[in-house]
Amino acid sequence: MPLKLDDKLVIGVSSRALFDLEAENRIFMEKGLEAYSQYQIEHEKDILKPGTAFPLIKAFLQLNANDRYLTEIIIMSKNSADTSLRIFNSIEHYGLDISRAALVAGAPISPYLGPFHTDLFLSANEDDVQEAINANVAAGIICSHEHLPISTDGDIGQIRIAFDGDAVIFSDEAERIYQEKGLQAFAEHEQENAQKPLPEGPFAKLLKTISLLQQQFPKDEVPIRTALVTARNAPAHERVIRTLRAWNIRIDEVFFLGGIEKSEVLKAFDAHIFFDDQKVHTESASRMVPSARVPYRRSDM
Repeated sequence: MPLKLDDKLVIGVSSRALFDLEAENRIFMEKGLEAYSQYQIEHEKDILKPGTAFPLIKAFLQLNANDRYLTEIIIMSKNSADTSLRIFNSIEHYGLDISRAALVAGAPISPYLGPFHTDLFLSANEDDVQEAINANVAAGIICSHEHLPISTDGDIGQIRIAFDGDAVIFSDEAERIYQEKGLQAFAEHEQENAQKPLPEGPFAKLLKTISLLQQQFPKDEVPIRTALVTARNAPAHERVIRTLRAWNIRIDEVFFLGGIEKSEVLKAFDAHIFFDDQKVHTESASRMVPSARVPYRRSDM
């Protein structure tokens, strides 16, 4: 019988998110596809260094221990089969249990997210992530930072995932009011609608899937811990709490920061990944923890 993925947490990850391919990407951007392909073939036995998403992917693969099969990691890359050997040699070197891939040789990746039942897509390519968001798939643009150490040693332990609220877990409805009319109008709108659950954002389904996965473990053995790290504060906090209650979602830690810098809180939480829609937040956070920016959904796409 064919393998079914609809009951798994499926993460699609690009090769440049999983491994450090920034130098190779510069060859592609500066010298073109032929030079890039030739370089990859000539260096296919050279093991790649881990990229920003490496610890997170390794941690998710650990969920499949003890005869469990809870998650599936799929390489989704614009590489061709011919240039992918270096990627798979590196996967084997690090002992990552990844055996499936979509190698599209420069074509769009988004048409394949649905057939693979993808819950989350991570990539360093902004266009690919934008297309995924437009297709209603949770996706983030991986933010690399040269001073952020990437560890490959030992078990990761508990996976820690942090989310921004508006335009990530929730829709960008309230965010638009803030951007267009200011803080006071935003606060008044949220007070007036405190009893009305917020519409779902691009990561709502993923958070619900993670919550269901958490329920499969005893409370003291849950391998995933989540946090909401939002610039909201009182009185705009009430609508958030009531929305999570209405969705019946488990979220372990909530931080209403009211404009306080997020990066120190994320470092204290020890996030393996942080998702935010604002570049100003992901740029500062990426110095402390692996981070990914969530683009706004384009309704005209």
